[in-house]
Amino acid sequence: MGFSVTILGNSSAKPTPKAHPSAQVVNLNEQYYLVDAGEGVQQQLIRRGINPLRLRAVFISHLHGDHCFGLFPLIATLGLMGKHTPLDVYAPAPMGEILDYHRRFFWEDLPYEVKWHEIRTTEHRIIMENSTLEVWSIPLRHRVPTAGFHFREKQPGLNVEKFKIEKYGLSIAQIVAAKRGEDIILDDGTMLPNNELTYTPYKARSYAYLSDTAYSAKAASLVEGVDLMYHETTYSVSETQWAKGRGHSTTHEAAKVAMKAQAKRLIIGHFSSRYKEPELLAAECREIFPNTELALEGQTFTIEEQR
Repeated sequence: MGFSVTILGNSSAKPTPKAHPSAQVVNLNEQYYLVDAGEGVQQQLIRRGINPLRLRAVFISHLHGDHCFGLFPLIATLGLMGKHTPLDVYAPAPMGEILDYHRRFFWEDLPYEVKWHEIRTTEHRIIMENSTLEVWSIPLRHRVPTAGFHFREKQPGLNVEKFKIEKYGLSIAQIVAAKRGEDIILDDGTMLPNNELTYTPYKARSYAYLSDTAYSAKAASLVEGVDLMYHETTYSVSETQWAKGRGHSTTHEAAKVAMKAQAKRLIIGHFSSRYKEPELLAAECREIFPNTELALEGQTFTIEEQR
């Protein structure tokens, strides 16, 4: 199954002519999830060839405008596009009140339901689950209640080695039983241990979204071993005190979180508009965590299958 993250916006609160505020799409096996919804997100979705009607859910980290102002026109547009199935919105309070306000004044004839699920930002727990995915909330350290998100693919089911099927002449019923994890007994009484017949096609993969936040060792521990981590780097390491006062992270702090979490890859974003060359921020991260890339708008990061 495919597992990827497409960057729709990577800037912080102050508008710039070349960058959009925070928004990403996580795609797991053609199931699309919007992570934060900064201003202009619906145009960005269309620009990147992602049909907004394919969104299964929206996750909002916190109620600062650069992370949620694009949600409300997107909801209206989905109605114009003919959406009829519910849209799940996961966000901290008081998002429910905000949605009710828009419903009263702008969405009276909305042809589908917007279902708000409150995120308790101090809790680490599963907030959404289906047959292939768990999404966990990650408590973060910002000026307002904020949660990150840990997208954890469920372990894929067992496969049976084809040559073992032929070697032992396994029936369909025996193959199904082996895929359930059962040992197999042949007609002559021979018992075949399940681990000799089956294999896991690939390891379950994961993605962590950590924004906005000051340095958090706790967040790092909660996403230990993550395949791909997005961490905000609003400021250069030279502005550590300013970052601390604003509840944001520097490049070195983001890199330390990735290092502590033993992340395989780090992508960075939420750049302050004062930085005209974000590559300089990536270079600072690489001083501590070499496998760092810029989360550039329009770029898709794929988490490959590994056995």
